[in-house]
Amino acid sequence: MNEATAIDTKSAKPTRRRKPDWIRVKAPVGEAFNETRRLMRELNLNTVCEEAACPNIGECWSKKHATVMILGDVCTRACAFCNVKTGMPMAVDADEPQHTADAAAKLGLEHIVVTSVDRDDLPDGGASQFVKVIEALRATTPDTTIEILTPDFRNKAEAAVEAIVAARPDVYNHNLETVPRLYPTIRPGARYYASLRLLEQVKKHDPSIFTKSGVMLGLGEQRMEVHQVMDDMRSADVDFLTMGQYLQPTPRHAKVEDFVSPEGFDAFAAIARAKGFLLVASSPLTRSSYHAGEDFEKLRAAREAHLARA
Repeated sequence: MNEATAIDTKSAKPTRRRKPDWIRVKAPVGEAFNETRRLMRELNLNTVCEEAACPNIGECWSKKHATVMILGDVCTRACAFCNVKTGMPMAVDADEPQHTADAAAKLGLEHIVVTSVDRDDLPDGGASQFVKVIEALRATTPDTTIEILTPDFRNKAEAAVEAIVAARPDVYNHNLETVPRLYPTIRPGARYYASLRLLEQVKKHDPSIFTKSGVMLGLGEQRMEVHQVMDDMRSADVDFLTMGQYLQPTPRHAKVEDFVSPEGFDAFAAIARAKGFLLVASSPLTRSSYHAGEDFEKLRAAREAHLARA
C-alpha cells in the first residue's frame, strides 16, 4: 500500500498509517538530556532538534549534542514537510553568536552543527549572522569543527555564499530535500536548480570545504528520480549525501506516501557510493546532523584515502 492513510471501514474516517517498527525511538530521558535542555534555555538558544520535532532528540541530547538554530524560531516560508513555525520573525539577536559559542564550550563539543530558519525578510538572508557565529566559535572554542546547514538565500545566494565561505566553516550543508518534480508542493518557496547552484558555488569559492546535502524519502518520489538527484549532486561536486525517511509532523503537513525499509535505504546507499560520494549516510532515522561529528571524521578519512589513491 503506497498511501499514507488507511481507511477504517467501520467509521469511514481516514487514519494516519502506523509507523513501522524500524522507525520507533525511545522517549527522551536522563540527566544529560535534561542538562542539554537547561543549557539551551539559559542561553536563549533555539534548536532544530525541538523546533523540527526530530525523532533523534533523545539520543543526541543524551550525548550532549544539539543542533543550534539561529535567527529565531519563526520561518518566512511554509514548506510542506517542516514543523518550524511560519510567520513574521523577530529582530536578529546580537548575542546569539556568542551564546552559540558558549553552548559549544559548556557542552564540550568537538563538532557543532548550526542551522537557521529562512529569513527572506533580511537583506542578506541572514548570511552575516552565520559569519558572526563561525567567528565566535573560532574565538571561543578553536578546536571545535563547524558544520553549517544554510537555507538557499533566495535571490541573494552568490553574495551570501561568498561571505560564509570566507569565514571557513569545515562543512557547508544545504539540503535539496526532495526530487525536482515535488518542489511545487513540498518546497514551494525554493527552486531545485538554485539550491544545486548554491552547492556548486561553495566549491567554486573554496574547493577544500566539504559540501553536504540530503534528501527525504517517502514523499512519492520514484527510484530513478532519486538516482538523478544523486547525479546532480555529484555534478556539483557534493562530498556527502544523507538520506532519511520523511515523517509527517502533523496532519496538516504533507502525508507519507511510503515507508522505505532499512534494506531499501541500504540499496540507495550502494548506488550513491558507486556514483562517487566520499560519504553516504542512509537509513530511516538519518537526519542532516545525526552523528555529524562521527561522520565528519569519516569524511576527512575518506578524503585522505581518495587523495592517496589519486
